[in-house]
Amino acid sequence: MNLIYVLDILGTFAFAISGALVASDKRFDLFGVIIIAFVTAVGGGMLRDVLINAHPINWIGDLNYFWTILIAVVFTFLFKSKIAHLSKTMFLFDTVGIGVFTLLGLEKALSFGLHPIIALIMGMISAVFGGVLRDVLTNKIPLIFEKEIYASACLAGGITYLILNYFGFPENIIFIISASVIVIIRAVAVKFELQLPKIKDDLFTKN
Repeated sequence: MNLIYVLDILGTFAFAISGALVASDKRFDLFGVIIIAFVTAVGGGMLRDVLINAHPINWIGDLNYFWTILIAVVFTFLFKSKIAHLSKTMFLFDTVGIGVFTLLGLEKALSFGLHPIIALIMGMISAVFGGVLRDVLTNKIPLIFEKEIYASACLAGGITYLILNYFGFPENIIFIISASVIVIIRAVAVKFELQLPKIKDDLFTKN
């Protein structure tokens, strides 16, 4: 079991917990919580695989993802009141998760012979669309559209990957540097509450 796979599982676990917490706060029953946790954890990768016609779908080809999500749901039900104290740890797992998901998604798209720009989009879909689906299903404005720098960090890391790959750097070095770019941008953005600019006025707006 390599490090990237372990990080992938940890990211899946963190995403599943975030989905379970949202569903629990919305007073969903156990089945609803499992569905939202599942969608949050593997929804992005599943959508990517459908779009690029990759079979078997990510979690179908590896049941470890399925068991990881179920364990995350049980963990949330047993220790929900304590998870708040683990917010920094969960944020770390979540951030590492989006980094790993972005790059794995990008790599998979490239392996299917897709144009690098399309592969970059597939990488971002892998990382962020589980959260988008979670928020839509729980009647919330998706986080990436509202305030935090999230998808932009994935975009920066993906571009870094493509540049380093173009110049022939070793694969492990490419992955480590690109994932670090995503983690650092995400962490700095959250720490200093950085946001992308919003469109409020245009050239014809009267003061």
